[in-house]
Amino acid sequence: MKVYLDCAATTPVAKDAAKAMLRYSGRDFGNASSLHWFGQQAREGVEAARQKAAEFLNCSLTEVFFTGSATEADNLAVSGVINTAKKNGIVKPHVIISAIEHPAVLEPVKHLEKSGEIEATYLAVGKDGIVKTESIEKAIRPDTVLISIMYANNEIGTVQPVAEIARIIRDFRGLKQYPVFHTDAVQAANYLDCDTQKLGVDSLTLSGHKIYGPKGVGVLYVKKGVGVEPVMFGGHQEQSLRPGTENVAAIAGMGAAIAGLKAQSPKIKNDVEKLRNKLIDGILKNIPKTYLNGSREHRLPNNANISFQGVEGESILMALDQKGIAVSTGSACASGSLEPSHVLMALGLSHQQAHGSVRFTLGKHTTKEEINYVLKVLPEVIKKLRAISPLK
Repeated sequence: MKVYLDCAATTPVAKDAAKAMLRYSGRDFGNASSLHWFGQQAREGVEAARQKAAEFLNCSLTEVFFTGSATEADNLAVSGVINTAKKNGIVKPHVIISAIEHPAVLEPVKHLEKSGEIEATYLAVGKDGIVKTESIEKAIRPDTVLISIMYANNEIGTVQPVAEIARIIRDFRGLKQYPVFHTDAVQAANYLDCDTQKLGVDSLTLSGHKIYGPKGVGVLYVKKGVGVEPVMFGGHQEQSLRPGTENVAAIAGMGAAIAGLKAQSPKIKNDVEKLRNKLIDGILKNIPKTYLNGSREHRLPNNANISFQGVEGESILMALDQKGIAVSTGSACASGSLEPSHVLMALGLSHQQAHGSVRFTLGKHTTKEEINYVLKVLPEVIKKLRAISPLK
């Protein structure tokens, strides 16, 4: 049996998305910037996808920008706002992010801080992985230009009170331009409401391959009136904010994937959550010295991040892979790193506990039989690994 429990890393491409991609890779292959018939057919594909994204986000078409990935969108959201603030006369802008942000937000902030271009505040989270709203109130300053708090964490699945944070920011901002509020909603999109009006965000990021669409395409929502300077130059595409010939096939595929999210039955979310709970309860009950990382209540319905005392997470991953089970030791973006997860360390875990953690992320195709198989195989895997492990 092959069991895929790494949907936070990537998801299979849905049939509708693959069909849309095939059309714009074949028959309607034109450059969307060309004025002739072939180009206009491609342009229709791009704009149809933009319409689907705008409906999903409850925003206008001119507020939706396609990028080459969510990482690019996050970098643009961060650097674009900071560059605009500098252009507006703020010499050394202040930025606030959480300590558990995705590297696509964390690393550009650290880079700009190290180079002396900005000042940054990294908000701590509790053991439950949640940012306390009062810490945001204390951290905001008159020179704060950007606050970026991810909607749902990619490693531990914890969900942040984004709408409440947005209210705090609006109350502080009043009629001023800053601070801008950005949220990375890459992991949230499958299961949570991404209505930008309800959330109250100024900027939001989505990713194609996390929502049963293709890799190599992302969406950046930017509220009208929010200043975001481009970080790439050389073309007029995407209102000159993201120049470069559009990847029409990927954009069309993402549009179809977004339409799939909008049409998705609430039952899918409930079914995934039931299976996730079965997995968590089965592990914690039948395998001693195991711990759930992050809030049980405020987390994505498909995420289970478990620490196994006395075992290396990488050893568990490899042993499960031999049994046909695919899991992760953390973020796929950092899987090549030997450093412990910055997210788990922020929860207060020791290096050993962080290294002994495994992320199980279910998807809409996960079955009860697959979870039963994992629960059958995993206890023996942990028992054998603990028997040969030097860790205690």
